[in-house]
Amino acid sequence: MTKTAWVFPGQGSQAVGMGADLADLPFAQVKFAQAKQVLGWDVLEVCQSQEDKLSRTLYTQPCLYVIESILADFLIERGNIPNLVAGHSLGEYVALYVARVFDFDAGLSLVNRRAELMDSASDGMMAALIGFDREQLEQQIQQTPDVVLANDNSPAQAVISGTPDAVKSVLDNIKVKRAVPLNVSGAFHSPLMAEAAEEFQKVLESVPFAKANIPVLSNVEPSPTVEATELKSRLQRQMTGSVRWRELSLRLPEEGIERVVEVGPGKVLTGLIKRMCPDLVLENISSAEDLSK
Repeated sequence: MTKTAWVFPGQGSQAVGMGADLADLPFAQVKFAQAKQVLGWDVLEVCQSQEDKLSRTLYTQPCLYVIESILADFLIERGNIPNLVAGHSLGEYVALYVARVFDFDAGLSLVNRRAELMDSASDGMMAALIGFDREQLEQQIQQTPDVVLANDNSPAQAVISGTPDAVKSVLDNIKVKRAVPLNVSGAFHSPLMAEAAEEFQKVLESVPFAKANIPVLSNVEPSPTVEATELKSRLQRQMTGSVRWRELSLRLPEEGIERVVEVGPGKVLTGLIKRMCPDLVLENISSAEDLSK
């Protein structure tokens, strides 16, 4: 049996029209109706709306959680069970749902509150860097207050997060092939999210976590665990902590994983993993058509 990991993408992977091909499937209709009860708005309607609405954190995160959860449930219904799960930022919530740490509604309620808090964040900036000297970047971050390495995605791709002045200062003092400011409301995955994280903790404490039935690799601690208290602790730290995707990806072959399936829109995660772990078999499930294959 091939050891398989499922990975779930986060904010930035959304696309207008995603989920439309799931709308006629009875199983998905139930989940969309559940989501509407929790959120008070229609996920499919938002997914078909203008890009500026779908790309707003308030809507992006719940939409991705719902679409990815439906795709994963279809795979499970057909007898597919992963040996390991992980998600990038928001995607970690889908991984925890798939591992049955919490149910669909509880996960969506958490994601919805997370999205509200992150959407209302301000005075922060994030920038994606492609092609840089890691040592130079880390040195510059250490010398610059109020900026951190938010997403360590791969040896050649990272995201920095902090105050606008701090982020710009780092960009002005390093050599980078390409730097792209991200269209986000705040400095996600940085200490500047501490107030939002404190508010989120109140909601998180009210949701019971069960022992995972599949080991989970977390963003802030890329080692597999099934322990409920540890998974909750890691999730709490995620809002202010760095997404250690590079380390997480390299951990996959160490855990005996031979095949990785990215469940959700786009191919960002498999693209990153391919460069770091070229021997892994990579697949993508982003639509009903992919499920039928």
